[in-house]
Amino acid sequence: MKYLNNSFCAGFITCVIAGASLASTAFFAAEALASERYATPPNIILSPNLTAPWLMQMSHRPIRNRQPKYIAPRQQVRHATPDRYKSNAYLHNQQGTRLSYVARPHQNPKKKTYVKPGMDPRFLPQIVNYDSKHKTGTIIISTDSKYLFLIMENGKARRYGVGVGKQGFTWSGTEKITRKAEWPGWTPPAEMIAREKKKGRILPAHMPGGPENPLGARALYLGSTMYRIHGTTQPWSIGLNISSGCIRMRNEDVTDLYQRVKVGTKVVVL
Repeated sequence: MKYLNNSFCAGFITCVIAGASLASTAFFAAEALASERYATPPNIILSPNLTAPWLMQMSHRPIRNRQPKYIAPRQQVRHATPDRYKSNAYLHNQQGTRLSYVARPHQNPKKKTYVKPGMDPRFLPQIVNYDSKHKTGTIIISTDSKYLFLIMENGKARRYGVGVGKQGFTWSGTEKITRKAEWPGWTPPAEMIAREKKKGRILPAHMPGGPENPLGARALYLGSTMYRIHGTTQPWSIGLNISSGCIRMRNEDVTDLYQRVKVGTKVVVL
């Protein structure tokens, strides 16, 4: 029993001493680490193989001063607002009490444009075969086919496309060219002025010649009638029943015909 007590005491003392030793070691280690933290670190010495030329080339490239790319700001297009939308967006009754909110309609800034159709290529001037009993130089106008033929020799004719009278204004007969005019003025007849006025269109009493004149570049007056062979500001109308009885041609074509015929030329309208 005495032996056991001595052994226990010896073991207990050994444990106490070991614990104290560990505690002191930890304390001094912590103090050493704390002192090393604020101490000046020693110089770093590189090995010769780390300073080889090929390794020194792996340094970072210098950063270039890059100018930022300029991006132009988008321009906002403001569209004019109609006056009827500039008022208060709320409905009010006669007493001034607000009733309800009125949403403004969506406005499409894109304008719709109408492109007029061009003239049918089959009405362009060309030389064709044409057998006729009329002598060379006579003008034959076919209101059905919308062609004007200038008779030539050897069974040929120079053919032009024309626009003729609309329904109720077509006519037929034989006349002669009594006058020729370049860039003629236009004096609409009284019945035409009255007729167009009923449609809401006001015609001038007289319109001087020029590019905007409905008679175009040239005019060939037929007898004592009000009818003419003339040019037009609407070349797309060639081949149509569109006039008030006159025979209309492209300005280029009526100018060509004007140079080929004389006053007194016979004109046959079929």
